[in-house]
Amino acid sequence: MTVAYVDTSCLVAVAFGERGASAIARRLATFDELVASNLLEAELRATFERERVVPDAGLLAELTWIVPDRPLHEEITRVLDTGYVRGADCWHLASALYLTTDPGAIAFLTLDARQAKVADALGFGK
Repeated sequence: MTVAYVDTSCLVAVAFGERGASAIARRLATFDELVASNLLEAELRATFERERVVPDAGLLAELTWIVPDRPLHEEITRVLDTGYVRGADCWHLASALYLTTDPGAIAFLTLDARQAKVADALGFGK
């Protein structure tokens, strides 16, 4: 089973037809399971609201949600020790680390260059 953690940037690109949207949509379709932190829903819905666009509920339908049952101190520290990212990007990376003890076993999909660099350094698959 192939699993990918999906960052908000990927779904925003697909929803708004941004550059690279077709490629990321094809990439998303190659995985058996797509997972995300529930922070993605807030970020995506806020983007729809900002752009005054009716949300496409279908974008969220294929996701399995990660809802940690404990603080992510260890994962956040690991992320920030690897490289600096902003708070929301840090949360997404920490949530993906929470999901697995072996980051190489899952892909981390993002269109954010800094976040991708830290994900690579953490050992996430592609």
